Amino acid sequence: MSDTTLTHAAGERGKTGRRPVLTLALTSERPLEPGVRLDLRDVDVVEVGRGARREVAASEVDGERRLRLSWPDGWMSSRHLRLVRVMGSWVLEDLRSKNGTRLDGAPVERAALSDGALIECGHSFLVFRSVPDVPRDAVIEEGPDRVGALATFHVPFGRELARLAAVAPTDVPVLLCGETGTGTEVAARAVHERSGRAGAFVAVNCGALPASLVEAELFGSRKGAYTGADAEREGLVRAARAGTLFLDEVGDLPLPAQPALLRVLQEREVVPVGATRAERVDFRLVSATHRDLAALGAEERFRADLHARLAGFTLSLPPLRARAEDLGLLVAELLGRAGAPSPVRLEHEAARALLRHAWPLNVRELDRALAAALALAGGEPIGLEHLPAELGAAR
Repeated sequence: MSDTTLTHAAGERGKTGRRPVLTLALTSERPLEPGVRLDLRDVDVVEVGRGARREVAASEVDGERRLRLSWPDGWMSSRHLRLVRVMGSWVLEDLRSKNGTRLDGAPVERAALSDGALIECGHSFLVFRSVPDVPRDAVIEEGPDRVGALATFHVPFGRELARLAAVAPTDVPVLLCGETGTGTEVAARAVHERSGRAGAFVAVNCGALPASLVEAELFGSRKGAYTGADAEREGLVRAARAGTLFLDEVGDLPLPAQPALLRVLQEREVVPVGATRAERVDFRLVSATHRDLAALGAEERFRADLHARLAGFTLSLPPLRARAEDLGLLVAELLGRAGAPSPVRLEHEAARALLRHAWPLNVRELDRALAAALALAGGEPIGLEHLPAELGAAR
């Protein structure tokens, strides 16, 4: 089975205002295999156990709608656990499995599930979510929600990605907000890919621009315009003509340069330093920041009118700690990017540590941890000893 979302037609059972979702996020012995997401709005019981292959089977017994989720995991029992809807809530029951079930790291026989619950059975990990519901047709969808290289099983983030995909082909400026390492440049490139623009994707780290040369870097300059200007410079804005200009860490843009950028965005023309004539420019604007631009504006450190120009559509990228169901997707992608052999394995303690770590630096931190672990493991299963020491405390 490939990545799958199984959705049942909404009936009386689904009318709770909440959407229960169960995601098989990661199997430690098969980290490159895709996950599976189940929509439980119209389901009464979910049975989980070991199977010869990945399979989701639906049935109805005496009016009770059931799902059976199974996959290969030698540490699971054939009937390992079940989830039962009880008065609108969900309860986990271990079915006397050989190796037991853990809920949020602790052994459990029976317990109510809350949003974000991490369920450990055998060498596999499931994430339970209860999120605000929205009307949706009964469909079977292949794959997680995806825009470009961004993919997610996290339902609220998936809804935001759908909105981003709708905005991408337009000229509406996009402002991406999120902590360091959440993937703002990946999102910006996804917008560029869907924009249909033939020009280049030009990324600018506003925090790295020399304060004395910001305008020359952005808008270009004529030869001799200032000391050291021994050649004409195109500038990053003109380099993005017919393409996308990505202003990363735009909250770090020096205040003196902000009026000039605002004028470029308003007039769609640029005056290189030392020039007397404006040049028309056509580019798509995407910006990103980990700062609160409204708060910076209240402190008069960022222009409110520039903020308004940047924020035609705002997307907040959630931190990795808020989307545990996506960890398997990311592990598979990052291990593949790092050249992991197939098959590659994670020792169970290592997989548990990956899922329980808070990842303060988000996907960037996960990427570096996995690349280093893969090298240290030397072709053997990745163990806890191959991961950064701070992950040991998360078990």
